[in-house]
Amino acid sequence: MDQAARGATALAAGKYEEAIEAYTSAISTNANAVDYYIKRSTAYQRSSKHPQALADAEIAVVLAHKRAKRELIKDAQLRRGIALFHNERYKDAEFVLDIVKRLDEKEKTLTIWNMKVAKKLEGLTDDDEKAQLTAKEVPDVELPSAEVKKEAKADSKADAKADAPPAPAPVAPTPANKIKHDWYQNNDNVYFSLLAKGVPKDKASVDIDKDSMTISFPIQGSTSDFNYSIDPFFAEVDPTASTWTVKSTKIEVVLKKAQPGVKWHALEDSQRKPSTPKVEDKPEVPTEVLAATSITAKGPVYPTSSRKGPQNWDTFGNDDPDLAEGDGDETTRFFKTLYKGAGPDQQRAMMKSYQESGGTVLSTDWSNVGGRTVVPEPPDGMEAKKY
Repeated sequence: MDQAARGATALAAGKYEEAIEAYTSAISTNANAVDYYIKRSTAYQRSSKHPQALADAEIAVVLAHKRAKRELIKDAQLRRGIALFHNERYKDAEFVLDIVKRLDEKEKTLTIWNMKVAKKLEGLTDDDEKAQLTAKEVPDVELPSAEVKKEAKADSKADAKADAPPAPAPVAPTPANKIKHDWYQNNDNVYFSLLAKGVPKDKASVDIDKDSMTISFPIQGSTSDFNYSIDPFFAEVDPTASTWTVKSTKIEVVLKKAQPGVKWHALEDSQRKPSTPKVEDKPEVPTEVLAATSITAKGPVYPTSSRKGPQNWDTFGNDDPDLAEGDGDETTRFFKTLYKGAGPDQQRAMMKSYQESGGTVLSTDWSNVGGRTVVPEPPDGMEAKKY
């Protein structure tokens, strides 16, 4: 496998140091390959080596212009804009991303990066160096020589390490009182960043629940921990599909929305009751009907169209020798049997339809009668009257 292919495999697998090494070796044999610089810039950025990422991106832009290929220019400028953002040159990043938009309005990552840059520029004053425009469309950089150095060591791995830019100085931890956060969203995810430099990766903890999140890590030079929490979220998330990463300048959290498409107006909603199931709205049922359907020691009481109101149909006819022995007439026995064998929704439908229609309609379909008033339907030749 050649070095460029090895670099591509390592980059895809998240082995960024190996990718940097492989692309460095590939560049030593072909110093004008635009794609090698773009890919090595990507590996540098994901390793939080942002100055090196910018240097490679700017070389890629110059080489792409020399080859006059629009797609290569666009890819190189996009990588340059991202590198400028991570180097906190936000106005320059905005300028370069506008170039990308001019080259390809359909570039799918532009929306996210433009939002991130705009958010950073919001709170900056005009005299802040982060808000100063210093970038040019084609940067002034010195291109590497195309010659392969004869005196280079035969071992390509040693060459790559020797030619690699020096590692950046350790990042000073952000004081606890200056730690801030930032966030944005799309239809599927909420992207949260806790802007804290120098967080120890092996000691940081991020706990994500469907309604809340807690971030904790030790503060260097102190015996206490820094703790940050959101409880409850504006809406529920899927903790199993949510992820987090500790970087040199921040902790990044990707929260998977439990309901895609729900727009969050804030990270936290103190008025929301976490994990409260929605209760289906129920139609108002007259008090006398509710009372009539309660279970008592004497048995259930069923609705009736009688002027006397609801009665206990289990005892109906007990005072009539002709009915008590046979437990009521056929209509009574049919209703009792049907009601006792029905489910809760069917019983609700029977009570509502029978009560509201004055005994002329009996329905067991709650989806049909639950959301409307059941009007009387008297037999042909008869007229419904209100009592």
